[in-house]
Amino acid sequence: MEKTKLSGIERELVLQYLIDGNVPVTITPVENSTAESDGKIHPLNSAVFPVALNAGQISVLKEGIILLKNPPKTVSAFLDKEVKVEFYFNRVGLFFITRLKAVSAGSALVIPAEINRIQDVEVQQKYDFSAVLHYAVQNGSIQEFSCVPAQGFQLFSRPVWSSISLENQKKAKEYLELFVSSAKETGKAGNGIQLVNVCRYVAEEQPEVFEAVQGRVKPFDILFVNHERIVLGFRKNEAVQLSAGCEYDITMKFSLKSTPSITRDIAVSCCADFVYSDSDGTKFCADCSYTKLQEEDCRFLYEKATSLLFI
Repeated sequence: MEKTKLSGIERELVLQYLIDGNVPVTITPVENSTAESDGKIHPLNSAVFPVALNAGQISVLKEGIILLKNPPKTVSAFLDKEVKVEFYFNRVGLFFITRLKAVSAGSALVIPAEINRIQDVEVQQKYDFSAVLHYAVQNGSIQEFSCVPAQGFQLFSRPVWSSISLENQKKAKEYLELFVSSAKETGKAGNGIQLVNVCRYVAEEQPEVFEAVQGRVKPFDILFVNHERIVLGFRKNEAVQLSAGCEYDITMKFSLKSTPSITRDIAVSCCADFVYSDSDGTKFCADCSYTKLQEEDCRFLYEKATSLLFI
């Protein structure tokens, strides 16, 4: 079993690192681990999002106490609850469990004796559909980047507004009005039905997920695909940023549900007609139309999008 708990010397190094500052942390309320039969820490079942605190919002005392300075109001809901505190130390993901307490200066977290490494989680997802983006880098070589269906999105069905949660629909409608206005200027957005999924993607809360190692390349999210276009989602500061007006080569990979060993690859070239983003400039959607697609592949994609069956 891989060692997760830091040694005493390692903990002292991390503590000094936190004291020196410039360390953003994220806190999330958790269920009491002692009540869990599997011995693991679990997030609360209620829809509570993690709260990210930048270096200017915390102060770490040499006694191992983290004082919170002007934290978001949502933090008050965590008082007297166990929380999971996550951060990166030299790109290594670390966490500890403690209790958020009210003090005269506001609120505080005591750094416990035990600090753990965040472990890699192997997620085995078998997709009936995925893709590979072929990207030319500065030295002229071609790199390949995985593209996988975005979690919770139904790709081969007509997007419906009701797929957007009620609490996000007002924000999504504001984005829709903005994106439709931009699309009308060029007339390249087709019937615009893909904008439903675009607006859902940029409007949804997507808190940072801490990993065992910081900065790993993440797959693009596939948000929409039919016989005319494909929409890819990505986030700021990822390895590759797609740009409007640029062309890209993509290989789509399909497998039969009944016989996964039987696959079909479709090679397309496409142009990013638009790159939409949220108001914070952290989430992006590249709306790409095909510039090169074989007729039989176009027919396959059309039938796939209208019948929901693999051929």
